[in-house]
This record gives sequence, C-alpha cells and structure tokens, in this order.
Amino acid sequence: MVLDNLGKPWYESLSSCTIIVLRRTVSKIQERIIVVRLILAARSRGLIQPNQCGSLAGLSTYDACLTLMNDVKTLQRPRLKVSSLFLDIKAGFDNVDNPTLARILREGGIHHNLVSWVASFLGERSCTLVFQGAPGTPPPVKVGAPQGSPISPFLFFIYVAPLHFWIPRGLMLSSVDDFALTATSLSYRENIRRLQELVRTIQARAVCLGISFSVLKTELIHCRTPSQRDSQLCL
Repeated sequence: MVLDNLGKPWYESLSSCTIIVLRRTVSKIQERIIVVRLILAARSRGLIQPNQCGSLAGLSTYDACLTLMNDVKTLQRPRLKVSSLFLDIKAGFDNVDNPTLARILREGGIHHNLVSWVASFLGERSCTLVFQGAPGTPPPVKVGAPQGSPISPFLFFIYVAPLHFWIPRGLMLSSVDDFALTATSLSYRENIRRLQELVRTIQARAVCLGISFSVLKTELIHCRTPSQRDSQLCL
C-alpha cells in the first residue's frame, strides 16, 4: 500500500510516499522457523562476521555503538588520532540478488535444502501496489528481499557479510546496512588518506554484490580526547 506523505510539493518521486508492506501471517510462521535454522547454520560455518550487528539477538545497534566507543578509546591511548567514516547502503533490501545470495550460501556450506528454500522464497515473486485504495497490476519482482518478512533482515545480513575485511590499526563495524570504518595514525590527514583507500576497497566489493552507498548519508567524524579538544584541529 502506497501512502502520500503530507506536505510534499509533488508526488512523482517515491521519496514523497510511504510504502506499507502487507504480507500473509501464515507464511511468516514458516519464515520464522527457517530463519532460526539458518542462523544456527550460518554461525557454525562462519558466514557471519564478528563485527556485524543487528538482526541477531544480543547484537543490536546499541552493541555496535559500545564496541565503537570502546575501540576508539583504546586506539587513542597511545596518543594517536582516530577518525571514523560512516556509510549507508542505498536501498539495501531491494538490491539482494537471488543467484548471488544462493552462491554465498552454497560456498559457505549451507545445506542444499536451505539454499533451495531461500532461492524459492526470493524467486518468482510479484508485488501489487495499491494507490489511493485502487490495486494495480502485480508486476514480477526479480531482485530484492521482501520488506516485513522475518527472514529478510538476516538474508541481507549474510548478503553483505563479504563487505567486511580486517583493517590494520583500525576497525570495521556494521549494523545491518550501516557501516563504520575507523582509521588511526599520527594525523587526521593521514586518517583521511587511509579512509579513502578503505572506501575504494569496500566499494569494489559492493559492486560485485550489485549494491552501492548513499553519498548524502556519508559522514566523517574526527574523534578527539579532552586534551585534543583544547588544541586546534590540525589535519
């Protein structure tokens, strides 16, 4: 169902509307059972990265924030400069590619029955958009994970796990579709250079998955201790 957001000058863009996804309750029961099995299998086979948070019990956005704060303070102790770059995946769930996800699951050692179920769940779908109470013709949906499904967040969780890599003298964290890259050195200028290299690496991996990052939601933060705040910010 597509609802118009009040106060917009025009409604030709999807950003001027709110989409509410309505799905059958019975199917959600089966999806909840499958996601429990898939979580256990993915954990045992290392398909989940240690610094991934969200969509899992005990690994919320709050845990990601605490981890980032703790690591920043640890990196600052040798009087190093710490900088963090925050990235947001553009339309994350909508860009999950079914064959690519199936390949990730197969290569990760997930049982073929679970892989087949996921491929069937994401394949041969259609979506009916309801504008002003009038339903339109249901077009086929060839890519993406359905919103409102219990299993979709975890499927996306596995899908973006290959974006993670180890950062020497730094840290990479993610919470579902939000990523944080942290670099440390003797100067903020060097941090910026290192972060630029890290962005090129993660963007190259994202291209292989058919996803990209939103430029408008990208933020850079230079972390400073109380003693560093007293001095002028020097790049």
